[in-house]
Amino acid sequence: MMRVAAVVVTYNRADMLEKTLAGLEAQSRPVDRIIVVDNASTDRTPEMLAARKAAVPTTITRLKRNTGGAGGFAHGIQAAYGAGYDAYWIMDDDTVPRPDALKALLGGIDQFEERTGDQPSFACSMVLWTDGELCEMNTPDPTWDWPRHMAHNEPYQLVKSCSFVSCLITKDAVRECGLPYREYFIWYDDAEYTMRLSKFRPGIFVADSKVDHLLGENRGVNFGDVTDKNIWKFEYGVRNQVSAAFSLRSPTIAVQLAENMLKQLHGSGVSAKLRLRLIKAGLKGLVFHPKKRYARVVR
Repeated sequence: MMRVAAVVVTYNRADMLEKTLAGLEAQSRPVDRIIVVDNASTDRTPEMLAARKAAVPTTITRLKRNTGGAGGFAHGIQAAYGAGYDAYWIMDDDTVPRPDALKALLGGIDQFEERTGDQPSFACSMVLWTDGELCEMNTPDPTWDWPRHMAHNEPYQLVKSCSFVSCLITKDAVRECGLPYREYFIWYDDAEYTMRLSKFRPGIFVADSKVDHLLGENRGVNFGDVTDKNIWKFEYGVRNQVSAAFSLRSPTIAVQLAENMLKQLHGSGVSAKLRLRLIKAGLKGLVFHPKKRYARVVR
């Protein structure tokens, strides 16, 4: 049986984190360990974690500085890999897995392995918003032949990338492909990493595995929403997506970015100053090429 470590990265969302941990502890197929990576939170997160009585073996690591989601997941996956776990169930601190979420993901992996002889590189969940509708921020990107296994009545579809909101990554994939680029900090780190994994072996989307994403608004990334307050996130995303087009040797990634920017900025009212910042972020991506790091076994 696979030993699964859940990896949760958190920053200043103690109330939501408590719900995430409760959801992990209520799984019908229990996780073997929970690894919480605290990105130097300045709210009551450290106190809450210290006082909380964990129902599942839990490791808490507090980083000295905020390394973003990318840095936190790189740290957490390394910790889980180094401790000898077989799969790493990663999610943000505003994700609440439903009771059968892990059981369904593992069932999909088992069935894929039975049919193909290999495990998939990752298995991802159906991510729902607070009203039960599909969460637009976390829709997996299917392969061209996504229904292939459905033709044999298997309960999953093939995908080439997904978000880090409930993604179960297998040990072989991490050993072969390395860790997420921690330098990405935030946005597109999940897409790049899962695309990298799927070049090794396909990823699968398991619709019976459901999690709730506690976003304030059910809306995907849209360049028409850029403001002075949030542009820093978009700058990371643009830089990282251009960088990924080079590291993955896929010009299509950059073309899709340009198309989305043109369509979504047209008539949006986003100022020329902010548009220029997005262009500069894309130019940075041309020369931004982080070094690939591989996970280590800790003895």
